[in-house]
Order: sequence, then C-alpha cells, then structure tokens
Amino acid sequence: MIPRLDSAKLASVQARQNSLLKIPGSLGLLEEIGNRIGAMQRTDRPVLNRGAVIVCCADHGVTAESVAAFPDHITRIQALNFLEGGAAINQIALASQADVWVVDAGVKGDDIPTHPRLVGPGIRKGCGNIAREPAMTREQAQAAIDLGRKAARRAIDAGAQVVAAGDMGIGNTTPSAALTAAFLGLEPELVTGRGSGIDDEMRVRKIRSVESAVARARQELGDLQKADPIDVLAQVGGLELAAITGVYLEGALRGIPLVCDGFPVTSGVLVASRIDEGVKDYLFAGHQSMEPGHAWQLRELGLDPIFRLGLRLGEGTGAVLAFPVLRAACQILAGMKTFADIGM
Repeated sequence: MIPRLDSAKLASVQARQNSLLKIPGSLGLLEEIGNRIGAMQRTDRPVLNRGAVIVCCADHGVTAESVAAFPDHITRIQALNFLEGGAAINQIALASQADVWVVDAGVKGDDIPTHPRLVGPGIRKGCGNIAREPAMTREQAQAAIDLGRKAARRAIDAGAQVVAAGDMGIGNTTPSAALTAAFLGLEPELVTGRGSGIDDEMRVRKIRSVESAVARARQELGDLQKADPIDVLAQVGGLELAAITGVYLEGALRGIPLVCDGFPVTSGVLVASRIDEGVKDYLFAGHQSMEPGHAWQLRELGLDPIFRLGLRLGEGTGAVLAFPVLRAACQILAGMKTFADIGM
C-alpha cells in the first residue's frame, strides 16, 4: 500500500509558503508543486537534486493492422540510440540534470547488448495483436510491471530524487487509446489520434483496431471500468506500458516526485493509479501532448500540465523538460526570505 501524503505536513509547508516575501498565490502552480514536494520530503525547505528518466521499450503486434507510420525495427534502433546518448531525450536529460535508463520490456530482434543503465531482458519479443488477441498473459503483464519496479529501484538507489518514465514502441498509441477507452468508458474515436503522423485512412484503421480490442476485452472481462486493471492491461495494453506502470508504483512507494510524460506514459500511470490510488499523490504532469486522449487522462488523474508545447515525440521528453520547474519550486521554499525575516 502506497502511503498517502501527510495532510498536517502539507499544511505546515503551505504555512511557510504563505509567509514568503511575495503575494500569496502569486506564483500559481509553482506554489502547489513546492508544497507537495515538501510534504513528500517532510520538510518546508525541500531540495530536488538529480533526476532520472526510465525509457521503457517494446514492440506491438497491432502494427500488422497498418496503424503506424514507421516499421517495427525502429524500436530497437531507438533503444540502442538511447543507450548511446544520441536521442532527443538524451539531450533534454543532459540539460535537465537527469540520467537516462532503458528498459527492454519486449523489443523484437536480437537481445540488446548489456549496458550499465539497461534493465532487461524483455519478457517476450513483442506484444500480441490487440485487435485480434490479448497483448500478453496476466503473468507476463505482472513480470513487465516488476521489471519497471526494478528499474525505478536502480535509478533511485543511484541517487535520483525525481523520476519520470519515457516510452518507445512503434504503434504504442493504439494500445494507449485502448486502455484509455477501457478505463474511462469513452468511445475509441474520442481518444485515438494520429500518433507519429498517420493520415486519415490509417487513423480509421487505428480506430477500428481500438474498437476491436476493447470489444474483445469486454467480452472476456465484462465491465472494463470495474475489471482488475492488470487483466485489462494484459488484454489491450503493451509490455512497455506495463513496465511504466511499475516505474510509477515503485516511485510512489519510495515517496518521490513522479512526472508524467505524454499519452503512452500516462496510460501506464492510469493502470498504476487503478492498482493503487495512492500513486496520484506523487504525480505531476510535465506537459499535455497533441494526442486527444491525453487530455482525458490528465482530467481523470486531476493533473494540470506544466507545459503545452505541442510535443508528440514521447521518450519522456515533456516530463524531463519539467524537472527544472520542480527544482525551482523547491528552491523558492528553501531560499526565499519571509516577511518575518525583514521584520514585518
């Protein structure tokens, strides 16, 4: 069971926030961010040092339905690129004082060579085609969750004080849409976007694939909003989405700030919040992506995005961009003078 934030400690941090040499509330969302991190750290002078982004990678059988703009083998190429430091997330992490970890949850092809920041091996070589069959077994879903938990422990034990997950998996906005439709009871068309830039015809196929996946899962599990979340994940999710679920479950258990990225990552966060609602106390939204389903996810989780930059890359980019904002919120509490300090 994930511990909830201590309301008394939150009130204590809020009291210091209100005493700082500024108009109360004048720093908007920054104040809420600082207050919550202070409550997590149980101090009214929080400090946030180095962070970590854990990029979870897997392939998807649903690409056989022609729902993605790029071929499967790009997943493995990018996983290697993350480890070599050549991707967008590596540059943003460098600028944001964060380390990049990679989880091979289910990448097709040869095993990824060992690396100090690689967590694996994958549970299986890619997921099933959710339009026609389950993505994985329940046991495989649990194993992928455990892999994400392991990655979070390694990153936190290495010194990370703020963590985000990233995603890499060609076709993974399709299972993300299916999970969102399933958990929130929404029509697939409302939550299914263009992913990496598909055209109208491909989007129609994508919507149909999501509809098929949700209908098949409903036939197996009944009311998907009430079903066991791991069973729903196994039916219509993905291995990297399961690993992302584990990252957020473990991070919340360890009591550290957790930043959501875009649509696939927040799909994993939705699963985590259904497994243990305590996860929500530790969440911040780095940004709101261009995918239509992401706004619905953030509303469900009660999160306001820090940025709206039109991002749709994934990898954890929008989440890690927000790390300096969280640090600034902490520095305000730790470093500002109060009215009492100047004799008022």
